[in-house]
Amino acid sequence: MATLDEAVTPDGATDAPADPRRRDYLAIGAVAWAGVGAGVVAIPLVQQMSPSADVLALSTTELDISAIQPGQSIKASFRKQPLFVRNLTPKEIAEANAVPVSDLRDPQTLAERTKAGKENWLVTLGVCTHLGCVPLGAGEGENKGPFGGYFCPCHGSAYDTAARIRTGPAPKNLEVPPYEFISDTAIRVG
Repeated sequence: MATLDEAVTPDGATDAPADPRRRDYLAIGAVAWAGVGAGVVAIPLVQQMSPSADVLALSTTELDISAIQPGQSIKASFRKQPLFVRNLTPKEIAEANAVPVSDLRDPQTLAERTKAGKENWLVTLGVCTHLGCVPLGAGEGENKGPFGGYFCPCHGSAYDTAARIRTGPAPKNLEVPPYEFISDTAIRVG
C-alpha cells in the first residue's frame, strides 16, 4: 500500500513522492501575476485623482498691494474666481466695528475677517454667496450699495465695508480665502 506522499501508477506500482513544490510555485506565480495586473490597473486610477499641472499652478496667487491707497480696492483672480483686496480707511474700520455682531445674519467681526496688525487689509473672494454673481464695489466708480461695501446686481445683496451680508438674499458673508502677508507690501493667497 502506498503512503500519502507516494503516487500510485495505473498498474499499482508506486512512484517517487509527488513534488508538492511545483503546485506551490504555480499558485505563487498566479497570485503574483494577479498582483501585477491589479497594480497596472490601480496606478492610472490613483494618478487621475491627482490635481493637474494647471490646477497646481493656480493653487496660490501672490499680489503686490503697495499701490492700493486707503479706500481703494483691486480685483485679481484666484483659482479662476474674482478676488477683492481692499485697503480700508480708519473711518471704514470704525463703521465696521460699530455694527453689533448680533445684528448680522452671518456674525463675524472685522477682526475675525482680517489678520492681526493688518486690520486695514480685507481680502475676500468676489463671489456672491447667493447664486455666485460678482458683486460691484471693487472697481472705481462702481455701486458700493447702501453700506459702502459691495453690491450684487443680480438679486440685490448688499455687503458692508467688512464684506459682511447686511441685506438681500445672500446667506453668508463674502468668503475670506486663506492668505498670508509675505512682506509689508505683498500677500500670498492660497
